[in-house]
Amino acid sequence: MARTSAPDDPAARSTGRRRSGRPGHDADSVLRVAARVFNERGYDGTSMEDLARALGVTKSAIYHHVSGKTELLRRSLDLAMDALFEVTGEEGATTGRAIDRLEHVMRGSVRVLVEELPHVTLLLRVRGNTDVEKRALERRRRFDHLIADLVREGVVDGDIRSDVDPAVASRLLFGMVNSIVEWYKPDRGLACEEIADALIRIAFEGMRAPKE
Repeated sequence: MARTSAPDDPAARSTGRRRSGRPGHDADSVLRVAARVFNERGYDGTSMEDLARALGVTKSAIYHHVSGKTELLRRSLDLAMDALFEVTGEEGATTGRAIDRLEHVMRGSVRVLVEELPHVTLLLRVRGNTDVEKRALERRRRFDHLIADLVREGVVDGDIRSDVDPAVASRLLFGMVNSIVEWYKPDRGLACEEIADALIRIAFEGMRAPKE
């Protein structure tokens, strides 16, 4: 039986820092603030002046880290997608029955969303208006296909209902995960494990094949 694993994606290694940061802001904090501002104002509506103001630095200080806002968008989207693909390469996603591997990927995806909330939020809002966004959407489609393949394996194993369409199921599952960005607040004390537990109970009880 085929196992799901992280693809050999050279783009997944494209988020390295250009150079060390100046005092006050390093590359990570610049990227984090940029993602937040992109989410608030929209990528097209954000200027380098807006980013400099949010960071409390000059534009030249930002250019110390990146070539411009396009690179910031690429790094943010890559960070989110790299983290999701890393989940598919973990042991729990590559060994065992398909339905258990699917649950592992779902739980890991919730963890990524909570830990990288600004970057995942930005990923979910891109519409393919630029080459960077089109590339991110293509990576999302590859990830979706991995999930659909796990659902198909689960049907073959007899663990997932045979009347569940794998493509539809994968979209619905990640529709639930992705909706978390609309209401999750890190300061409200709800742990990602609690969110994942609730999601798994709701989604998997409907998908599991009845025991004979």
